[in-house]
Amino acid sequence: MELSQSALAASQLEQLSKITTLSIDSGDLNVIKNFADTGFITDATTNPLFVSQAGLSGDPVYAKLVDDAVDFALSQNLDELEATVALAIDRLAVNLGASIAKIVPGYISTEVNPKLSFDVDASVSRGRRIIAMYDEMGVPKERVLIKLGATWEGIMAAEILEKEGIQCNLTLIFSFVQAVACAQRGAHLISPFPGRILDWHKTMNSRIEGVSPDKDEGVVVCRNIYNYYKKFGHKTIVMPASWRPSRGAGFELDEICALAGTDRMTIPAPLLQKLQDCEEDLPRKLDPSNISCDFDAEIGNGMMDEKEFRYLLNMDGCGNDKLAEGLRAFIAETKKLEKAITEKVLSNRKE
Repeated sequence: MELSQSALAASQLEQLSKITTLSIDSGDLNVIKNFADTGFITDATTNPLFVSQAGLSGDPVYAKLVDDAVDFALSQNLDELEATVALAIDRLAVNLGASIAKIVPGYISTEVNPKLSFDVDASVSRGRRIIAMYDEMGVPKERVLIKLGATWEGIMAAEILEKEGIQCNLTLIFSFVQAVACAQRGAHLISPFPGRILDWHKTMNSRIEGVSPDKDEGVVVCRNIYNYYKKFGHKTIVMPASWRPSRGAGFELDEICALAGTDRMTIPAPLLQKLQDCEEDLPRKLDPSNISCDFDAEIGNGMMDEKEFRYLLNMDGCGNDKLAEGLRAFIAETKKLEKAITEKVLSNRKE
């Protein structure tokens, strides 16, 4: 269905776009264009799942991106197969990102291989390589966010890259402590996952019934992060991702509405469609001029060290469990893509 600004005049999508910068969470170029054309979506995020789906889809548009990535990697004449495959996957992610950059005017996010989430040096190297490839394609680094999992090592890698002028998006944030550490180390943007935080608490508490959006544990974490950042002057952008219905089926927009006014959000197409279809009033819930924060001083005296970070993360059951789970899921998708790209690299080498 063709979307138009006139059709969205009174929609919650338009209302939300006036108080929160919106990103679409998708790797589907047609879907991204459909929503970008409304003028209400300025950015786009991808993750290993989207890159894997693109690489394995067989769609001619994405097949060309894959072929180009493999040809590019082979042209570098690297000695090791593993290095060639890794380069091809990075190139595929950049090819996809560069295609998206032609559709949206704002940020595009490209993730470093999640298998490197505990290797600072390798993460930094990959981040630099991704930025260099974008530069070759005419996409300035100011438009690219390097996505890194918010492990301690990922945060340290982001600190190094940020000092080089490479902006980072720290993802897989399921705890307040991760968010604080990211801000203290100068991360440009973070992606907390309210829906998955809610999932964890529902499971741990064997809770079947829904909760009020304001009491949704994922909403509470994101709200606390936002207020903490504003109180202590952190410039790090809060961009929640991954959404669930606080009150259960039929209330899919609960968390989005409860966090209206946060700096940014990245939202998948089905939920953007629901926002487009709804014309109810959408009041602002987060406002930098009206914050509530219980902290009198910064955690870690303003610069948490590794020992304190690991201790506090370990003591946060949700943060600890969901970070590990999220990494396993992203790594599993990466391995699927590695297998397919390896086969293609070997096939092309023989030709």
